[in-house]
Amino acid sequence: MPTISAMNEEIERLSKEVQEAKERLREAQKRAEPQPVEDWELRTTDGGPVRLSELFGDKDDLLVAHNMGKGCSYCTLWADGFRGFKDHLENRAAFVLCSDDEPATVKEFAASRDWNFRCVSGAGSDFKAAMNMADEKGKPWPGVSAFKKKPDGSIVRTGFAYFGPGDDFCAVWPMFDLFQGEPDDWSPKYSYA
Repeated sequence: MPTISAMNEEIERLSKEVQEAKERLREAQKRAEPQPVEDWELRTTDGGPVRLSELFGDKDDLLVAHNMGKGCSYCTLWADGFRGFKDHLENRAAFVLCSDDEPATVKEFAASRDWNFRCVSGAGSDFKAAMNMADEKGKPWPGVSAFKKKPDGSIVRTGFAYFGPGDDFCAVWPMFDLFQGEPDDWSPKYSYA
């Protein structure tokens, strides 16, 4: 049986390897060629049209969280977490959540969750598919895309990642990993009351 010291050494060694792998991933992401993106038309929560270019506001960079909609408690978990990061995110870049739900549903659900960030609807649009955030049947996947608006007004996507249990985008997963045993029976809920 390994000693506590040996177990700690293994944890420290593996943590260092993970950190080094993340640094290599960041470097690869920086080297990736930005992808030109069309100026997609989405809809505000009031149903009006809004162009991707308008979502940048006065920023050159934009983060779009791709959300599967009200029916996904996992997507809701990630979005609930954005509330605390909103000011930090918006200090660096524009930020918006793009839901697969219709505008009225997005508006109502965002209000019920006290989301303090902008939301838009991508329902009826091929935006999610163009961003590789949908399967071949059009079923959406959760994730995030980073965009840059160039001086000529054109838009490129500079990076993307998928959301899922265990990722770095939701603080609960690394915390749960500190417990002994598997949290396989846990899933997020809309309410814990």
